[in-house]
Amino acid sequence: MKHFFFSVLIIILGGSCKKEIDPRFSISGGGVGPISSSTTLAELNALFATDSIVRPDNSNQANTSSEVIRIYEKGGKHLLSVSPTTDSIPGIANIRIIDPRYMTPEGVHVQSTFKDIREKLNVKKVVTSLNNVVVLLKDSDLYFTISKEELPAELRFVNTDIDMIQIPDKAKIKYMMVGWN
Repeated sequence: MKHFFFSVLIIILGGSCKKEIDPRFSISGGGVGPISSSTTLAELNALFATDSIVRPDNSNQANTSSEVIRIYEKGGKHLLSVSPTTDSIPGIANIRIIDPRYMTPEGVHVQSTFKDIREKLNVKKVVTSLNNVVVLLKDSDLYFTISKEELPAELRFVNTDIDMIQIPDKAKIKYMMVGWN
């Protein structure tokens, strides 16, 4: 009986500890993993030296390109897709987060639901587009796209604004993005 109570105590204490996020996969106000808003395209090779970077023209140069750069883990798992700026020193305009290990301090990741976003983050507004709704956050460069297919049937084909309360809790995230420019 004594061992039973000790085991229950260990489970309770262990479950109450907040899960530590690996800094390589953290999404914070200023960055995604090792990438920050001031990171240039030339720095990606050093930041992801043990991973694979696939550029649209199949070159390893850090020259300007308006096409998406994909970053893969050595095992082949797609981590991120990076869209560059067109500045004279190319930086990063936005990042699409693919791998669910990337998460906010609140534990929101690409496999989270709208309920997670609503309960754990400060939603600023919802913007309606033709096929999606975009969820913008207060004081954050992070935003989410949810397909209208996740909405009730009567809202899928309307071109009017959709309110946050109309999005079902179980709605899945289509895209999780960070945009800097």
